[in-house]
Amino acid sequence: MTVGANSEILTRTALSDHTLYASWLQGLSDVGGVALLDKGKDWTSFDVVAKLRGITRIKKVGHAGTLDPLATGLLIVCFGKKTKSINDFQEQTKTYRAVVKLGATTKTDDAEAEEEHITPTDTLTGEQVRGVLTNFLGEIEQIPPMFSAIKKNGVPLYKMARKGQEIEREARHVRIDAIEVESLALPYCTLAITCSKGTYIRSLARDIGAMLGVGGYLADLRRTGIGAHSAQDALMVEEISQLHASVQK
Repeated sequence: MTVGANSEILTRTALSDHTLYASWLQGLSDVGGVALLDKGKDWTSFDVVAKLRGITRIKKVGHAGTLDPLATGLLIVCFGKKTKSINDFQEQTKTYRAVVKLGATTKTDDAEAEEEHITPTDTLTGEQVRGVLTNFLGEIEQIPPMFSAIKKNGVPLYKMARKGQEIEREARHVRIDAIEVESLALPYCTLAITCSKGTYIRSLARDIGAMLGVGGYLADLRRTGIGAHSAQDALMVEEISQLHASVQK
């Protein structure tokens, strides 16, 4: 569904026809609405929600699946009565493009922390990398990163991690439907991943590196899709701000 076919969902189509944005905006206080956002790097998902709340003046706004600050890509944001659809969006399959750097680890399992345990990767082959990936297909158990919002005794793990604490985490059941190498230029490996909700791509990168015996972490991440919705149809926050200004003139 796009805004052209359903005025409750805002997509890039509105850039070429500002009346679509005006129609979507008008319906927010009545039937609610959904926007496909392309989150920029360094924005938190909460930042995006707060910004859109300010632009639209709609108090009830929420997103359907957190992206880490360093990640980019599709964030589905729901407004008003459409916040009831958040759980439905969260249940849908996700697709990602992930860049894994092999030959090092970090405390956060991504590029936010300094590299540790640096190991040469010059003996790795593409065949070895592709062979390891098959171990992650299907239903798997995954240990979440310490730097995550999961709570232990009411305290988010990331708060413990920032104090230098590391505690045992329970493995979670997730599903990897597809994982393919898009490009390989060691120590970097770009993967196309299709997975269930709750999958930590940081943990996947960490575990791939561990299985290869050289370590690894998530160097870059872009969410390319949620269900039938694509990041290619999504708007940047700045574009929505410009659309809003144009219809308010």
